[in-house]
Formats: sequence, C-alpha cells, structure tokens
Amino acid sequence: MKALSIAATGMLAQQLQVEVISNNLANMNTTGFKRQRVEFQDLLYQNIERVGAASSDSGTVVPSGIQIGVGVKTASVYRITEQGNLVNTGNQYDFAINGAGYFRIQLPDGSDAYTRAGTFQLSPEGQIVNADGYIIMPGITIPPEAIDVAVNPQGEVQVKLAGQVDPQVVGRFEISTFPNPAGLESVGDNLLIETPASGVANNGTPGSPGFGTIVHGLLETSNVNPVAEVTTLIAAQRAYEMNSKVISTADEMMSTVSNLR
Repeated sequence: MKALSIAATGMLAQQLQVEVISNNLANMNTTGFKRQRVEFQDLLYQNIERVGAASSDSGTVVPSGIQIGVGVKTASVYRITEQGNLVNTGNQYDFAINGAGYFRIQLPDGSDAYTRAGTFQLSPEGQIVNADGYIIMPGITIPPEAIDVAVNPQGEVQVKLAGQVDPQVVGRFEISTFPNPAGLESVGDNLLIETPASGVANNGTPGSPGFGTIVHGLLETSNVNPVAEVTTLIAAQRAYEMNSKVISTADEMMSTVSNLR
C-alpha cells in the first residue's frame, strides 16, 4: 500500500508551503522584503511495465507502459525579486532603490552583505550606517556642521553648510547587481550575502545602464501581496486535507483486508 507514503510526502510538501506563506505574511511590513515561493517536483517513478518495451517478437512495443509515482518533493524555495512600492517617509536618511540593485554593507568581519532596506542613520563619527551600525559602502561621512543633506538619483550625496550658498559633495552611493539575484543567501536582519549561485557582485553608479536609481526620503515596502498569499494558503490547506483523506482511506482499505476471514 504505497498510498500511505505517497500521501505523507504530499502532507509534508503542503506543510512546507504553509511555513513559507506564514513567513511571507509575517514580513509583509518588513522594509525591502522579497516574498518567497515553493517549487515542487514529482519523485522517481516505479516502472511496472516500461514504456517502449518490446511486446512481441514481431517488433511491436508497449505504447505507454505502467509507471507508478511515489510522491512529491521540494525542488526549491526561491525569492521573487519584484520591486515593492515606494513610500514617502520624509526621513532625511531613508533611501530606496528604484530598479535593480542592492546597497552594499560592510559587516564587522570585513565581508560584504547586501540589502534593499534603506533605513539608514548616522554613526557617532557621522558615517551613514544601517540600523545595526554597519557602514554603507563605499563609506560616506556627513560633516557635523551640515544643516541639510540631499541625494540625487545618481547617488551623489550633497550637504549644505552654514554660511555657504553652494552645496558640498561628500560622497556617492554605490549599488550592486548580480547575474542571479535569486541565488543570494538570506542571513536575517534584511541582509543577503553572495553565493556561487548568485554570481559575483557588480558594483556601479546608480542610474548607469543595468542599475537602478536612488530615491531620497522614501522606503521600499515588501512585495508581499496578502490577498494572493491567503489564497495560496487556502489552497495549501485543502491539499493537506485531501492528502490526509488519502491516508484515512488507505488505512480503511488495509483494515478491511486484515479483517478478512
């Protein structure tokens, strides 16, 4: 009775689907969050009668054969990098990327991480950092005497100083793109790190071909669609119930056989 193990793989698959959906919904208000989706594949098949096998010595072959599937498996849980909405916050150190790319952040061990969450602040030394105090590369320092900060779409950071008419340029943001953004590894805290699957980071100037632009005073919301997630959740719940019904039916069939006299 293979139905028991087959239905069990289906229940495990739908359980994972619900877990991914719950994580998406939990992060629907997380800045720059990208929703995830589960991809399933069927398992190997048992060939009772192989398709194309010879059915006689006159050259006839079996047209379809008999193949019995043994269940489902998870192929991947991948990130959908669709752009989220841009919301005006009015905060002087909030930034969003409109288009492709990630902010590059230097971790305490000297390695780089990447994020779409542009909720930045100033360190005690005046450097632009994220909420954990990690420096936003290539490292931009705002003078303490600055009375206003402006960033143009090309990432150029300009400050206005008391007694000066023209703004002073103190640095420029860089953004990074990857051949396969879905291959980046999530490490929490809105951070992603490079992997062999993502390819090597390409650092460039905002607004260059293939790179997004910087938007000052706005943040990118998550790209989670709650209506679509709840719809998928209902479908996963029903699929889980149907697989559990298969297990109940298989159990009843085995009970009938065991009670034969």
